[in-house]
Amino acid sequence: MRIVLIALLACGCGSSMNTADAGPCDGGSPGADGGCVPAPMLGAPCSAAGFSCESAAVALECKLEHWVALPCRGPGGCARANGVVTCDMTGSLEGDACASSAEGRGLCTADGLGTLECRDGVFLKTNTCRTCSVSGGLVTCQP
Repeated sequence: MRIVLIALLACGCGSSMNTADAGPCDGGSPGADGGCVPAPMLGAPCSAAGFSCESAAVALECKLEHWVALPCRGPGGCARANGVVTCDMTGSLEGDACASSAEGRGLCTADGLGTLECRDGVFLKTNTCRTCSVSGGLVTCQP
């Protein structure tokens, strides 16, 4: 029996506030009204969907009006390029938070012996495998 899931190799998380630029907003970003929008901080309130890199290993997502942490355990970590934040979620552990854009998607466990699926904002182990592999965007679990 072969189980195939859609792979989640990285969260291409859309636009975010720029937290890396120093300048008149001191780590935040200019707002539409000319004022400054503060840099996202874990647990702080937020009003619009978005993503930001807190560090090279952690992304922040605005969920339910607060910034929540998303571990980016893969070698690509958390990166921002051309207005898009990516979070490499390979290597995620059961119980890790996952992005809203990853709901229903899966990946192999770090040891290659199972699959994880993003459900209700958390990675849950969904299968045990002899081998798990990713090819062409698909996760294959050999039970």
